[in-house]
Amino acid sequence: MNALTGALTVLVLFLLLAGPALVGLAHERRIDRQLREARTRTARSRTVRTQKSSSRSTVPSTATWYADGRRSKKLVSS
Repeated sequence: MNALTGALTVLVLFLLLAGPALVGLAHERRIDRQLREARTRTARSRTVRTQKSSSRSTVPSTATWYADGRRSKKLVSS
């Protein structure tokens, strides 16, 4: 009976001392997993945005069109 009581006492003391560390470890692992998932979601959204922007046709802006027209008129008049 003394051996059983001694073993249970050691087990309870171990859980009291190691319990907070084990809970903290589980918490840290959960945070790491959430950060990893957020990083992959961000990377996926960046690739989707990049693909969309590269598929659009490039149309010159009004300012570029106006400047090109002004340059060509100058060349013709000189």
